[in-house]
Amino acid sequence: MSHCLRIGIVGYGTAGQAAALLLSRDGHRVEVFERAPVLGPVGAGFLLQPTGLAVLWELGLLEAALAHGACIGRLYGETALGRAVMDMRYRELDARLFGLGMQRGALFGLLDAAWQDGRNIHCGRRIVAVDSERGLLRDEHGDEHGAYDLLIVADGAASLLREQVAAPALDRPYPWGAQWCLVAQDDWAWPEELRQRYVGARRMAGMLPVGTRPGDATPRLSFFWSLPVAALSSGDGDEAAWRHEVACVWPEAAAHLRDTTVPGGLAQARYRDSVLRQWYHGRAVLIGDAAHAMSPQLGQGVNMALVDALALRDALRQHATLPAAFEQYQRLRRAHVGIYHFWSRWLTPLFQSERDGLAAVRDRVFHPLSRLPGGRGQMLRVLTGTRRGWLGIHPLDPGFVAALAQSPMAPPAMAALADEAV
Repeated sequence: MSHCLRIGIVGYGTAGQAAALLLSRDGHRVEVFERAPVLGPVGAGFLLQPTGLAVLWELGLLEAALAHGACIGRLYGETALGRAVMDMRYRELDARLFGLGMQRGALFGLLDAAWQDGRNIHCGRRIVAVDSERGLLRDEHGDEHGAYDLLIVADGAASLLREQVAAPALDRPYPWGAQWCLVAQDDWAWPEELRQRYVGARRMAGMLPVGTRPGDATPRLSFFWSLPVAALSSGDGDEAAWRHEVACVWPEAAAHLRDTTVPGGLAQARYRDSVLRQWYHGRAVLIGDAAHAMSPQLGQGVNMALVDALALRDALRQHATLPAAFEQYQRLRRAHVGIYHFWSRWLTPLFQSERDGLAAVRDRVFHPLSRLPGGRGQMLRVLTGTRRGWLGIHPLDPGFVAALAQSPMAPPAMAALADEAV
């Protein structure tokens, strides 16, 4: 685009934040509509993969993110009896790579603080209608906003506007969700690992080191507890029973939750599986979970949202018309996201369902299969977000990889490799 666009963005989560920042820096006039009356993050913690970190590097925010996050070198899952189910290490794919556990509040604060030039946000504005042809938005009070040259719908997995832009081929809620919270890391034994515990497919607990956030220097862990949505909706408040069940699955995790209020201190998460034949229509385009909501099994939501925003920015730079830019954005992103939709859909019953028979097979074969040379490389590509299609690779900028290896957070072996490369 050789001219300034007037852009309306619906939603100020990770996708909306990144899009607002990237497109404002390109000289476009950006307005954001956020339904929450006060800006703030939603969610506990997540694992930034090299794909997401590469976008923060492009934004000039990698160093700040590394200062708050926790370096993750290993992803390990086991049964409650101690049998390994998953054991993945970044160094086995590339010794220069690692993941970064982060609090949502930390990433939200970094992206929010970075968008100051041309900042224009309307809080407490719930957008209920999108006119893709005329570039108009209508809020719940009946007020119209626009017309905009470009509309970006980034209102999350439970998008109210998705179907107004493009009819989904699949859009359904998952029957299982989760409770989560942040707790102090204290003396946690695995400060550089994502750890999970499983009991069949009915119980899954996770602990992820997520570092600090602005205004809070206490390193924290993000706790995840899988539950059927029906149990979440029932609002069962039996604290003693809940703590006993968690302790039976994972005593060390239960000990770190001793000061957490139950159930009041536990937030809830619900998930959807959404597949769209088309990600755009007229002047409107979908990004983030609004375009491709999926199960959290592979933990790619935040990463995909960041990559979406960068891909849309690049497409707008490279094409003179919206249809051409949208087509490039959709083609490139669907090639990346599609394999994650597939594996998330098929892996979810192995970890969050009532199919304990499938979980028994998982416990016996998943780890041995992951040790096979060919299979292990494929699994590592998927887990790190760098798989594209069945055999392709999502590229990482060599400058980013060098910056990651030379960062203060990188283990000494990574820094040595970076020095040799220079």
